[in-house]
Amino acid sequence: MATGQRGADYRGFVLLSILLGTWWEARAGQILYSVSEETDKGSFVGNITKDLGLQPRELAERGVRIISKGKTQLFSLNPRSGSLVTAGRIDREELCAQSPRCLISFNILVEDKMNLYPIEVEIMDVNDNAPRFLTEEINVKIMENTAPGMRFPLTEATDSDVGTNSLQKYQLSPNRHFSLVVQSGDDGTKYPELVLEKVLDREEEDVHHLVLTAYDGGDPPRSGTASIRVTVVDVNDHTPVFSLPRYQATVPENVPVGTRLLTVNAVDLDEGVYGEVTYSFRKITPELLQIFHLDSLTGELSTLKGLDYEESSFYELEVQAQDGAGSLTKAKVLITILDVNDNAPGVTVTSVSSPVPEDTPPGTVVALFYLQDKDSGKNGEVTCSFPENLPFKLERSIDNYYRLVTAQNLDREKTSMYNITLKATDGGIPPLSTETHISIHVSDTNDNPPTFSDSSYSIYIPENNPRGSSIFSVTAQDPDSDKNAQVTYALAEDTIQGVPVSSYISINSDTGVLYALGSFDYEQFRNLQLRVTARDSGDPPLSSNVSLNLFVLDKNDNAPEILYPTLPTDGSTGVELAPRSAEPGYLVTKVVAVDKDSGQNAWLSYRLLKASEPGLFSVGLHTGEVRTARALLDRDALKQSLVVAVQDHGQPPLSATVTLTVAVANSIPDVLADLGSIRTPSEPDDSDITLYLVVAVATVSCVFLVFVTVLLALRLWRWHKSHVLQASGSGLEDVPASHFVGLDGVQAFLQTYSHEVSLTADSRKSHIIFPQPNYVDTLISQDSCEKSDSLLTSIDFQECKGEAPSAQQAPPNTDWRFSQAQRPGTSGSQNGDETGTWPNNQFDTEMLQAMILASASEAADGSSTLGGGAGTMGLSARYGPQFTLQHVPDYRQNVYIPGSNATLSNGAGKRDGKAPAGGGNGNKKKSGKKEKK
Repeated sequence: MATGQRGADYRGFVLLSILLGTWWEARAGQILYSVSEETDKGSFVGNITKDLGLQPRELAERGVRIISKGKTQLFSLNPRSGSLVTAGRIDREELCAQSPRCLISFNILVEDKMNLYPIEVEIMDVNDNAPRFLTEEINVKIMENTAPGMRFPLTEATDSDVGTNSLQKYQLSPNRHFSLVVQSGDDGTKYPELVLEKVLDREEEDVHHLVLTAYDGGDPPRSGTASIRVTVVDVNDHTPVFSLPRYQATVPENVPVGTRLLTVNAVDLDEGVYGEVTYSFRKITPELLQIFHLDSLTGELSTLKGLDYEESSFYELEVQAQDGAGSLTKAKVLITILDVNDNAPGVTVTSVSSPVPEDTPPGTVVALFYLQDKDSGKNGEVTCSFPENLPFKLERSIDNYYRLVTAQNLDREKTSMYNITLKATDGGIPPLSTETHISIHVSDTNDNPPTFSDSSYSIYIPENNPRGSSIFSVTAQDPDSDKNAQVTYALAEDTIQGVPVSSYISINSDTGVLYALGSFDYEQFRNLQLRVTARDSGDPPLSSNVSLNLFVLDKNDNAPEILYPTLPTDGSTGVELAPRSAEPGYLVTKVVAVDKDSGQNAWLSYRLLKASEPGLFSVGLHTGEVRTARALLDRDALKQSLVVAVQDHGQPPLSATVTLTVAVANSIPDVLADLGSIRTPSEPDDSDITLYLVVAVATVSCVFLVFVTVLLALRLWRWHKSHVLQASGSGLEDVPASHFVGLDGVQAFLQTYSHEVSLTADSRKSHIIFPQPNYVDTLISQDSCEKSDSLLTSIDFQECKGEAPSAQQAPPNTDWRFSQAQRPGTSGSQNGDETGTWPNNQFDTEMLQAMILASASEAADGSSTLGGGAGTMGLSARYGPQFTLQHVPDYRQNVYIPGSNATLSNGAGKRDGKAPAGGGNGNKKKSGKKEKK
């Protein structure tokens, strides 16, 4: 008893293991469901969400849907319950015909992961079809001499159901002559046969009517009937006999309509009407009657329409041969259809992801599609291809599904859309192909910063530009799209001379147009460097910078400024002195001017506008030097008035004028006689010339009286001064310069410009000596102090008496001297060709201007002495202390004098009390000799 129990437990365990293994195999492989045919629409098939491990709400979220291979959708998904239900009424016989098992296969697609799950549903048969005879009446002809026991085959019934619901038995209506025998074929088909139980007598009854009923095994069972008409004929002892028990034919599916497939042939040994054989189909469906035709007389089997291997690859027909008396025999005809490559492959696109971000990593699935071909064998073997130059590749999934995945990184800026042509080709001969187009759009990501066409820009703008004017426009290109390509512009936060750049320049953030917020002045600054940032609107935004160099171009907006002679500020009048013994070319004075502009706008030229004695003086075109054009004559007036104009080379040119007064005399009485009449010249009034003549006569008279008075005053003043000097024992260091020339201040002394003054105190007399023209510019040296004139008594200064401090002043260094061709000036001072070339670059002109301005500034603050000390760089007294350049060491190192090949150089080593290499003192001695003569 215990042994039996253990056996039962063991069998239960084995059964459980088998069931679990079957369930796990279904879970791991395909999912199998079953449903009965003819169920209502929406009938439950299986819990698909449970089997897939999903929740019902995830069906829509994850894009779960059914992909069916057939044309008709048999099943659907219930979105609320997540169950697989029927999409309509299912007819098993229509789907699977007589197949013992009817399986419907399809796939479930989870779209977000591009996963496929194979599903199989078995359609269970129900008894919805009754057995049916092909004809309602069966005609049987039996000879009257037929022996009992003879069997006559009857047309069998067909039932579309399978299993127990199919045809199970036949039943013949009760009669006394016949019985029914049912035979079973190799394929299980049941064939009814009519058995003659009793000899017939045509004369007794020539026609017998019977009813044949066919039953299936359903619950409840269904049935079908057919009437049997038995005709009794005369004796026919031979039946037709086919030449072959089975006829076979193999034809390609593309044979033309009406093609003869084969010919059946049966022979009857009887003669006359009993030997005439006719052919007909014995077992055939209405569908086959529309495909095949059997000639009743010749037995030729031909086609009524085109064959299609995809619909059926094999046909089994049954034909019968009957003689005139009604004897018949049967034979099978087997038709095999050969496949030809008459169907092109098909491509079904299941899912496409578009657009695809351009930063999608390689290996991302972008499309899923299915390949199919109705042909078989090699004709149904499909391969897929697409152009090789695309950044995609194909991967095979389950069944004939393929995935299109990215093979490399995408770049929307190179290609924003891919029109992919999928070409499916079968293996037939010749091969057939189908093309399907898939469009993949690439969406943009912000992976490109804005870029400028150049790394830097140079902007040129004339000075004095209008406020708010547009001066330049920058443009940055961004190959991205939409917001990622929307570029805005901004100025970098820089400062210029401590002021933000935004105070000078503004930029339109949308267009990149730069505007000047103010008017630029070339003399204030000439170069403005700034940076513009271009930024897109992506997330995160990208940016790039570009440098801009703004160059301010000079315009001729400054007129020349005359540095020498300057207008007096103390009410005195500056007078230039020229001795009557001056030779032609004698340097009387020099007009010094500068221009704040640069380049051509600062190139100055000088010309003589007006002179009281035309032809007596000339002005250097480029130097501004006023020289005598001829020898002075006795008839030349003592006072000469010159108007000199200075003009730049700008467009339009600007100019300035200065009026010079030159006193021409050889002796002091001549000067003093006319000293009171020297005034700043003015334009005569031409309206009343007579009045001027009267005034002139009166003036001459007054001058004579003044001259006599002045002579007496000077005699008394010199006598008194000599006593004061002897009593004090000091020189004239503290005497203002205006006491020497009758004017006050350094500026008045600048206007004396070209004369040496020597005062002597020994003889209690003073004399103004006009030296002969001297073209070597030197300062007064100790040797010149030692010289005395036999005609004049001199005043002994401390420097000349030896009462000066012990540190004796060193002679001037000749390296600091300007030759006659190197006197300071904005455009050079070279003698000779007045048409000399101007400086070729703006730098030379600006350096020269700086030198002149520095020297003029030194003269204005009165820091130089009249004696030309160590700081005067050895400049001649003819040019005066205003050209002392001790405060401009940078420029004297290498100053180019336009029109000359000379360069000022610093010879500091020659300033240590040693006499310079030069003949400056010798020239002074020579001048002294001339004075004695």
